[in-house]
This record gives sequence, structure tokens and C-alpha cells, in this order.
Amino acid sequence: MKRGIVVALVVGGVALGPGSTGAWQCPKQWRAAEEAIQKAEALKLSPEARQLLDQAKKFVAESKKHHEGNTKLEHAHSMWKAKAALGQAEAVITISSP
Repeated sequence: MKRGIVVALVVGGVALGPGSTGAWQCPKQWRAAEEAIQKAEALKLSPEARQLLDQAKKFVAESKKHHEGNTKLEHAHSMWKAKAALGQAEAVITISSP
């Protein structure tokens, strides 16, 4: 009996795995990117850093638009743009910190 329950839980977890758990990751990624953008905005930015930060903001906006789509591809685009925004903002922080 116990073995049947364990197998059911494992199979159920695999079936629900990436598809259902991934949907809530976008808002987490947006928050992380937006927090990094705010932190970067508090620094003295060079023109190059300002361009990177503007790109990060653009990526967050595009990520949110992709998230509205119903396909896995749209969700994938949403995730990579949110992660790209975070990367851009972190790069701005790195090059702008004293």
C-alpha cells in the first residue's frame, strides 16, 4: 500500500513538475529584476550604464506582455526576458558601484 502511494506521488509530481510550477516563476523574476533596477537607479550612472538600465526596463515590460500568452513558448520568452532584465540591471550595478 505504501509503495503505491509513493509511486502515485512521484508520478503526480513528474506530471505536474515543470509546467505547473513554472507559471509562478515569472512574477518572482520580475520582482528580482525590478528590485535590481531600483538599486541601480540609486547609483550615479554613466551614459552606457543608463542605456543598459533602459534595456533592462524594456525587457521587464516585454516579459510581462509575453506572460499574457497562453503557449509554452510565450512563457519561455517571458522567463528569459525577465532573467535578461535582471542580468542587465546587475551589470549596471557592477559597473556603477564605486
